[in-house]
Amino acid sequence: MSTRRQFMGAPLAALLQPVEENPKIKAAREAAVANLKPSERDLQRGLELHANSLVVESYGFSPRSAIDGAAIRQAIEAGATNRELEELYTEMLLARVADDPAQRREYLDAWNASGVTCVLQNAGEEGSSPLRLLKRLAYLTYLTDRLREHVFRAATPDDIDAAKKQGRRCLYMTANGVPLAQEWNSETEELGHIRLLFQLGVRMMHLTYNRRNALGDGCAEPANGGISELGRAAIAEMNRVGVIVDVAHSGWRTSLEAAKASSKPVVASHSGAVAVHKHIRSKPDEVIRAIADSGGYVGVYSVTAFLGRGGDLNAMLDHIEYLVKKFGAGHVAIGTDLAYIPTSADAEYRKAGRMPKSRPRYEALWPPGALDGRSHPSLAWTNWPMFTVGMAQRGISDADIQKILGGNVMRVARAVFPQAS
Repeated sequence: MSTRRQFMGAPLAALLQPVEENPKIKAAREAAVANLKPSERDLQRGLELHANSLVVESYGFSPRSAIDGAAIRQAIEAGATNRELEELYTEMLLARVADDPAQRREYLDAWNASGVTCVLQNAGEEGSSPLRLLKRLAYLTYLTDRLREHVFRAATPDDIDAAKKQGRRCLYMTANGVPLAQEWNSETEELGHIRLLFQLGVRMMHLTYNRRNALGDGCAEPANGGISELGRAAIAEMNRVGVIVDVAHSGWRTSLEAAKASSKPVVASHSGAVAVHKHIRSKPDEVIRAIADSGGYVGVYSVTAFLGRGGDLNAMLDHIEYLVKKFGAGHVAIGTDLAYIPTSADAEYRKAGRMPKSRPRYEALWPPGALDGRSHPSLAWTNWPMFTVGMAQRGISDADIQKILGGNVMRVARAVFPQAS
């Protein structure tokens, strides 16, 4: 691929160098080019625009670490429980790169190839248990403490702007659930952990995950029952504290009622349009309109099984284009729900051997056919610059592309974050 020689400049060179040096990143980039077949003009325009834009992912993951397969194997042989193994595995995926210089180069190369400045990072396990939510937050706090020269935890929207100016990366922490005390003594006590997690750096929370919880119905619940009175109270508390309400995994009625109940913008951080492809994780027009009317956005995901029409980059762009035309570019973002996986990952999994069989997680309610293991190479996380190229191909203006790449996420982050008195 000759783009590095053709289109140079400091920000652009930083994007393209890892593509030339890392075979995995290069193969993914070539898959995206083959999928889009861009003209030289669109390629140049897209790559240059991406390199010079503030890119903020509405929901996703910092590049992953590889596990230590030998250490996992040792834990299995020592009789570790499934829960212990799951926590060890997760900690390695999220934080091992902090202590492993051999992985750090690839980790930073993935960041550079993506051109992403900030990820609204899943830093909380699925569910409502405060302790479970805290564990991933701890792993990623450790990562950013150790790598703060390169990647740090953004506490405010201004920190994200500063990261772009400094040539650094950052994580804006999110949680895959609203923490509940689960003592059921009082509404105030039940919701008291929302402020605590905000103080620890969490800036966005899923109202529900796939299943029903005390706040409302998840996207996989057939009853589609909407939000509860406690759910309304939780939204009010999130508005008060400064936490973005995320309905990405919520049911359609829950999402609609949440958007109407909130006094601050509500988002579906990683979702899609039912009008393009019907899936439990996408939203119908009525819901998207309510989210847009709240001042929020829909972040389009890059998950092959959720996209329809081939499940490739063009299918993802179908969702973006539909949302732009129907609701305006001011209500669209990108939240891939994917992570870069290092080249050594497969070898380490082989070292670990067969994991003990475990029951499906309660929260992970996926109806048959709703989720599978497909992943189209054109959608690789390091292909963010090609997402921009694809939007340029679709005739979206530079100003609107910049809204989608990060401007809308920043606008909502500022609207929700508490203002100094």
